Amino acid sequence: MTNQAAEHPALVVERHGAVALLRLNEPQSLNALSPAIKAGLVAALPDLLQDPDVRAIVITGSGRGFCAGGDVRNMDDRHTVSMRRRMQSNYRWLIPLLAADKPVITAINGLAVGAGLSLAVAGDIILASRTARFKAGFPGIGAVPDLSLAWLLPRTVGLVRAKQILLENREFGAEEALSTGLVTRIVDAETLLDHALATAKAVAAGPTVTFGLTKQLLSRAYDLPLESFLDFEAMAQTVAFGSDDFAEGVSAFRDKRAAAFRGR
Repeated sequence: MTNQAAEHPALVVERHGAVALLRLNEPQSLNALSPAIKAGLVAALPDLLQDPDVRAIVITGSGRGFCAGGDVRNMDDRHTVSMRRRMQSNYRWLIPLLAADKPVITAINGLAVGAGLSLAVAGDIILASRTARFKAGFPGIGAVPDLSLAWLLPRTVGLVRAKQILLENREFGAEEALSTGLVTRIVDAETLLDHALATAKAVAAGPTVTFGLTKQLLSRAYDLPLESFLDFEAMAQTVAFGSDDFAEGVSAFRDKRAAAFRGR
């Protein structure tokens, strides 16, 4: 395991074998998305996403919060051009994260509000501690949902629930989040990170080439008409059948042994 806190103090990056752990690390502000945190994400994510030795990513927060959303200390400049540039700079790390072939696990250790809720639901697998809290946040300051929340949330909980969460702006806990399908499962706060890393390591040991293709299929399931989707499905299955992991999976099945996937 290596720790790169010296390079990005607002974002701690650790390596746990084939898993990269990203920890938002400004607990005094409940890890609100400050320029330093966002700069850390921009700096760290491209290398991690391109590194073949990284086969899964975990995102969590330090202290009592996962992420308290946008940093209100940096919201005074409301000039149209400045705002557009700020949003575009956010997309420099958001788009690669959402488009990543690698499985992403978010471990919600505390408050996830506003853009923090956006980041939480960006995970493919979303784990929450029993003390986690969730809130839309944006209506409270007269803003619209951003960082793709209005795109992600209906796909996560359905349109009716998404409207309820975004319009009522009501804080709710982990149990309600689980019942609405917002999170995958709940674990005790003191074991959250252990569970997240164990989950990530199990996924990282799987056929990550086909996991990436599966993620792409799921994303396009909401956007493509059936015939176009099936064309993409056929392409994806063709790629999967040509992978080393597929050959290993078939060989392991025939030999009645555990497959040793290598992500290629």
